[in-house]
Amino acid sequence: MNREQKAAVIDEIAAQINESEAVYAVDYRGITVAQAAELRAKLRDADATLRIVKNTLTIRAADQAGVEALKPMLEGPTALTFANGDAASAAKAVFDYARSTGLLPFKGGTLNGEGLAPEQVQSIARLPTRDVLNAQFVNIVASPLTGLVTSLSNLISGLARQLSQVAEKKESGEIPAGDPPAAAPAAAAEPAPAAPAEPEAEATAPEAPADEPTAEPEAAAEPATDDTPSDTDEEKE
Repeated sequence: MNREQKAAVIDEIAAQINESEAVYAVDYRGITVAQAAELRAKLRDADATLRIVKNTLTIRAADQAGVEALKPMLEGPTALTFANGDAASAAKAVFDYARSTGLLPFKGGTLNGEGLAPEQVQSIARLPTRDVLNAQFVNIVASPLTGLVTSLSNLISGLARQLSQVAEKKESGEIPAGDPPAAAPAAAAEPAPAAPAEPEAEATAPEAPADEPTAEPEAAAEPATDDTPSDTDEEKE
């Protein structure tokens, strides 16, 4: 590989590092070509790619991309997984394949340029994928609406059953049918105008009482007669 070819590889790896949401480094010792092809097919479904790289060129690519956290992992046989889509889906694909084959142990990785230890990559691999999280979020949002629709449906069904039971009881005579509605009363005839009231007779002044006969004057005291003895006569005697 001449200098121009090396420069092209460095540029290509640096572009993949910058464009990827996450990069996972694994030790590919012991993996066969067929196994590598099988893993690449699984990663393709997760919108990720697997690339076996030369450490010296990848270190220069990491310098060019400004991702220093990736450089310590570039020792020994190294393959890089570039996660272009969901980081959890790509980590899960590598983790599940490594667990089933006993190969491809994680060396670490980067997430948005930040370094990850092997244990952290495995924790990401155990997370629900983005599609699962989206489905859970939709269920959380739709749950109150579903409960409301169910409650309204149960309420309407219960009301319909009650009305049906009432109708059956009316047909069987258990509940007497109501009297037919009374006809609207005819418009009442306008009352005849009342005759004007006769003016009340003027109150007559009470007649003055007839003059009562005046009482006769009492008889004047009779003058003393000569028979009444006077003091002078007594003196004469």
